[in-house]
Amino acid sequence: MSDGTPADLFFDAAIGLLQRVRDEEAGAITAAGTLLADTVAAGGRLFAFGAGHSSLAAQDVVYRAGGLALMNLLAVPGVVGVDVTPATLGSALERVDGLASAVLETSPLRAGDALVIISLSGRNALPVEMALTARSLGVKVIGVTSVAYASETTSRHSSGTFLKDHCDVVLDSKIAVGDAELTLDTIPAPFAPASTVVTSALMQAVMATTAATLADRGIEPPLLRSGNVDGGHEWNGRVMTEYGDRIFYRH
Repeated sequence: MSDGTPADLFFDAAIGLLQRVRDEEAGAITAAGTLLADTVAAGGRLFAFGAGHSSLAAQDVVYRAGGLALMNLLAVPGVVGVDVTPATLGSALERVDGLASAVLETSPLRAGDALVIISLSGRNALPVEMALTARSLGVKVIGVTSVAYASETTSRHSSGTFLKDHCDVVLDSKIAVGDAELTLDTIPAPFAPASTVVTSALMQAVMATTAATLADRGIEPPLLRSGNVDGGHEWNGRVMTEYGDRIFYRH
């Protein structure tokens, strides 16, 4: 590890990754934002899914001040963050064949909707099957993943494919396999993961693009305001009433 405190070096690594995704994924961000704007304009619904820590970036765009009111969390019991004990159960569930299909069959997703699937490795059965099944139902899929895993690891899905292989748009987070940015001679394992920082930034970049694209078309983007500013609750109530048939986190 070069000169600088561990904190400095982590910030440097995270900033470097953010610069890479800003520059290298600009076209994909525009495509993803356009896809979501198309979905909203056509009356479709928006969903986000992630398992384990990938769920954090999905949750960050749902019911979010400054965010799109139409983003709904597609939750799979047992894999939403680290909400089960033991936490290792969530990792095991990601490798279960058939789970994604069962979830989608009982979810409100339908043809014409859009689903963002976040999976750092994109190799486990759950995100791969989620993308495959969703597209077979006529749902547009945006994948947020580290493409490097497809060349440096093997798939855990029976098809031998990765999440990136079953998406309408792929956003590459550029995160190195293992998700640890720092090393130190006195520490036997690499440490300091940056995937949450980068993936959340990618998601917010897509949300911003979606809102601006809708506005360019003369459509007021259905944005939420903070409930901690005067008038925020009233604003949100109006938006939720207008789009109530496309918002599922209120039910």
